[in-house]
Amino acid sequence: MRFPYGVCDFNKIITDKLFYCDRTDRIASLENTGYYLLLLRPRRFGKSLLLSMLENYYDLARKEKFQELFGHLLIGKNPTPLHNKYFILKWDFSCVDPSGSAADIKRAFHNHINACIESFVMYYEDYLTREVKVDSSDAVNSIKSLLSVIRKSGHPVYLLIDEYDNFANEVMMGVRREKKDIYEALVYEEGPLMTLFKAVKSATDGSGFDRSFITGVSPVVMSDITSGYNIAKNIYLDSEFNDLCGFHEKEIEKALKTISVECGLKEKDIAEALDLMCVYYNGYKFVPNAEDSIYNPTLAIYFIEAFFKTCKYPRKMLDSNLAADDAKLRYISQIPKGGQLLLDLMRKNHSLIISDLSDRFGIDQMLTDRSKDFVFMSSFLYYFGVLTIDDETEEGELILNVPNLVTRSFYVERIQQMLLPEPVDRDDGVLYKREYGTALRVC
Repeated sequence: MRFPYGVCDFNKIITDKLFYCDRTDRIASLENTGYYLLLLRPRRFGKSLLLSMLENYYDLARKEKFQELFGHLLIGKNPTPLHNKYFILKWDFSCVDPSGSAADIKRAFHNHINACIESFVMYYEDYLTREVKVDSSDAVNSIKSLLSVIRKSGHPVYLLIDEYDNFANEVMMGVRREKKDIYEALVYEEGPLMTLFKAVKSATDGSGFDRSFITGVSPVVMSDITSGYNIAKNIYLDSEFNDLCGFHEKEIEKALKTISVECGLKEKDIAEALDLMCVYYNGYKFVPNAEDSIYNPTLAIYFIEAFFKTCKYPRKMLDSNLAADDAKLRYISQIPKGGQLLLDLMRKNHSLIISDLSDRFGIDQMLTDRSKDFVFMSSFLYYFGVLTIDDETEEGELILNVPNLVTRSFYVERIQQMLLPEPVDRDDGVLYKREYGTALRVC
């Protein structure tokens, strides 16, 4: 058994026979849900692998590999009529450099779109009968040229956008006020992001883009470009897709049992390992009334891979690649009452109760509106994975809490240093370790 830590290439995972938790049975549901979908999940939660799975399923150039890739999976037993019917155009905005001026970022943005179009043309050269003209100064013109050529082919395009808000969030979370001007130059009016999504929207009327699937972390950017792309259907609060990314406990248990055979472990050893993983990595519920909580897939693979290699637990339960994003915590800490909210979250068994999640808030509200309440701040932390939905009250209010020990451990030290900068005012985690270090939650 081999585990795909850091691997988000579906083709590689399947052909190399790496560990994979099958989510292909959701493809039919996604098709029936809508044509233009938006899924939000915290960073390092399997969004890129999900897009890669869709890419391999719908790509018309991989038709001959369908049985190899999907024949043994759930969708292989009953594939939808749309499999291998699309050109796939994929953009990954995490590749766009967010540093420099607005002009610098705009250039990096156009360069990325053009590079993706050039790769598209090379990959599908046998299907294209005319030349695609790439405009180095304006990627929207390149898109228009691409779509005009594609229309002659008779095949529609499935557009996949990964981390749609990544580079914009990086600019926005600079926290300094001058960053607001850069963000607005990218997103508002005729900024490159707004212009791009307008072009995508206009091409969904039979002009090429038949379907799209967009992933990101928060709704902030989508809120600011609403007029440019108001056709996206949000599925991140759809109970059917709560586990679209992430692992179930039964899937974790199955992997641990395989390890127990290789390592000669007893059943109680596996039960202990599962309890430990539950405390550290489980606890995510992205929708109200979800039947099961979900494990963070990156953290779970990190643990299982180390456990399989040495037959022992990893020396550190916290994967440093998921280190806390200080900018986002600093942002909350500087909002009136935000600091108190963060400190409250570090108290044992503390939960927050809000009427509902905020799903429409833009940069003006984030940077200039000083009247933010707990609903806004709690929602912001939910989207970034610091909080998760735990339950509902009888009145239908949402109960939010910190999902697991890793999340609490990641954030407690940084929050203390941010809000209590003098060592004499904080215990540097000693009290925290006493309270939480050996406590196992019921899973």
